[in-house]
Amino acid sequence: MAGLLDKKRERDEAEINTASLADIAFLLLIFFLVATTINVDTGIGMTLPPKLEDQDPPPVKERNMLTVNVNDQGDVLLEGEPSSVARIREEVKTHVLNYGQDASYSTGPDKAVISIKTGAETNYDTYIRVLDEVWMAYREIWDGIATSNQLPNGESAGLGQTYPSYNAYRASLGPEADNVIRDQIGAQISIAEPDLGQ
Repeated sequence: MAGLLDKKRERDEAEINTASLADIAFLLLIFFLVATTINVDTGIGMTLPPKLEDQDPPPVKERNMLTVNVNDQGDVLLEGEPSSVARIREEVKTHVLNYGQDASYSTGPDKAVISIKTGAETNYDTYIRVLDEVWMAYREIWDGIATSNQLPNGESAGLGQTYPSYNAYRASLGPEADNVIRDQIGAQISIAEPDLGQ
């Protein structure tokens, strides 16, 4: 009888060997570290023009330049006057589509330049909102041309047909086709270096 009890105790005290479990966990950890992709913030995708070699930038008449300044506290100045981010879009559209009518704005879309300048400590979100408003102004202009096949001054845009939106027009272009809308009213945005407060 004693032999039977000893065998039962041996069975109850049996353990699973966990020595190799740590090795397996370590191998799984290495596998997941190697196989996982980590997203990296890439910033804003912008194509910059090539650096000019010993050449001064072309002169721009003050009338054709709309200046948007954002200070370190996030305050927006349009042409030196206090403003808001929400007002930028309409000001840009008015400036670009002036066609020389108002002496305070550009002489035409091909001459209009939007200059954005920030402080060195300007909040990044504010800068992005300002830049988005400028781009959205151009998008609304381009949408209007695509949907009507007419330039804002009433001339034909030469698209051949109307489109539901600028995105639809752009999607219809082949890889070698010219973007007629952007050729006629191109976005001329100057992003100046921030003031370093020296």
